[in-house]
Amino acid sequence: MCGIVGIVGKSNVNQALYDGLTVLQHRGQDAAGIVTSHDGRLFLRKDNGLVRDVFQQRHMQRLVGHMGIGHVRYPTAGSSSSAEAQPFYVNSPYGITLAHNGNLTNVEQLAKEIYESDLRHVNTNSDSEVLLNVFAHELAQRGKLQPTEDDVFAAVSDVHKRCRGGYAVVAMITGYGIVGFRDPNGIRPIVFGQRHTDEGVEYMIASESVSLDVLGFTLIRDLAPGEAVYITEDGKLSTRQCATNPHFSPCIFEHVYLARPDSIMDGVSVYKARLRMGEKLAEKILRERPDHDIDVVIPIPDTSRTSALELANHLGVKFREGFVKNRYIGRTFIMPGQAARKKSVRQKLNAIELEFRGKNVMLVDDSIVRGTTCKQIIQMAREAGAKNVYFCSAAPAVRYPNVYGIDMPSAHELIAHNRSTEEVAELIGADWLVYQDLHDLIEAVGGGKIKIEHFDCAVFDGKYVTGDVDEVYLNKIEQARNDVSKVKSQAVSAIIDLYNN
Repeated sequence: MCGIVGIVGKSNVNQALYDGLTVLQHRGQDAAGIVTSHDGRLFLRKDNGLVRDVFQQRHMQRLVGHMGIGHVRYPTAGSSSSAEAQPFYVNSPYGITLAHNGNLTNVEQLAKEIYESDLRHVNTNSDSEVLLNVFAHELAQRGKLQPTEDDVFAAVSDVHKRCRGGYAVVAMITGYGIVGFRDPNGIRPIVFGQRHTDEGVEYMIASESVSLDVLGFTLIRDLAPGEAVYITEDGKLSTRQCATNPHFSPCIFEHVYLARPDSIMDGVSVYKARLRMGEKLAEKILRERPDHDIDVVIPIPDTSRTSALELANHLGVKFREGFVKNRYIGRTFIMPGQAARKKSVRQKLNAIELEFRGKNVMLVDDSIVRGTTCKQIIQMAREAGAKNVYFCSAAPAVRYPNVYGIDMPSAHELIAHNRSTEEVAELIGADWLVYQDLHDLIEAVGGGKIKIEHFDCAVFDGKYVTGDVDEVYLNKIEQARNDVSKVKSQAVSAIIDLYNN
């Protein structure tokens, strides 16, 4: 879950890139970076922190150029070293910078090939740097002093042949243009659009359409799975399908949690999809508990608010805001270490006692991952005087890790892994618990005007669409993702950063 932007403009793009990244800040709060190109030279600023903290006025003044890319990051494998902030850069060929959202599932094999066959050096543990070197190598294989759009698309095609996993990429070829491309399954999102100025047409590539909206760009469309878009420095746009056998399987969790509600993804309104999730949940409650005694529906801010509102409407009960959110605290499932996560929940939310005292309360969240947050929130509701506390998840039970770019924890840290709904309800302290059914979630997201027949639902059903994820791979990521490993990794990274600074 990272955010990427790329702009080819008619004037300096530094401010537009900054603004685009702030709109995508929800996709990553660990690090941010921008690189621009001017007269064949690159200007780069990246570091750990939020966009507003990484870029000061002195940095922005140095980011000159009519073309650039940007990135907001959170760490998939647990390292928060500033050395892994993006965009990454290689000088050969041409000077290429790259920003990436997703995760490569064959990164170990690729890293070995890069070293032994491509004769390239990788300086970090980031799969984004591996992907950059694969793309750079394939572009260099064309052997051209000046790359053409055919060369760029051929290089992307070769990337698809070598790389597996989920990825949305924006890369800048110094002095030539910007290319964006999407993995052959279309797992991670990427869109492009245009705006007209007095100087001519400008183009933008981004993870979500809302980033285009805020900057006045008109959405052209999403990239298809396996497709690439290339925008030359002088503003010529071309697209091409670069995968031999693409299969459309976008990540359904984007609609559940990751994306902003005002985004349009693959033609589907995230807001409307979440409304339908609430409707489906209400139908399930009425089927299973027609004599329910729910007095009030309260969302857990912010992602679940849309689903909770429609749930309350269909149940015919009151919808109330029962929690006030401190917006200066980051997302809890991103945070490393269970102790930090527990402390953060109390800092992030405070209950309005008036809405809980003496009532049967239905709390609604977008999903339940570890169960840490919802357990504490249920306890907060009881302390505020709730008579009974019921819990509703707009997503099905999360039972399997994500391997395509979302930092879902290892299987044993997932509260629903190998447990029934009743067992989870007992563990989190709910009087009863309702999960969304998977077929209802698929219908809610894919059942609008734009029909999507297949999604990546691996966190719910364990079916990984790339076909290369087995127990051996899952065991490896379990070792990398468990909380002990994360804490150790961050401690090492902090020492390295302290030494380097």
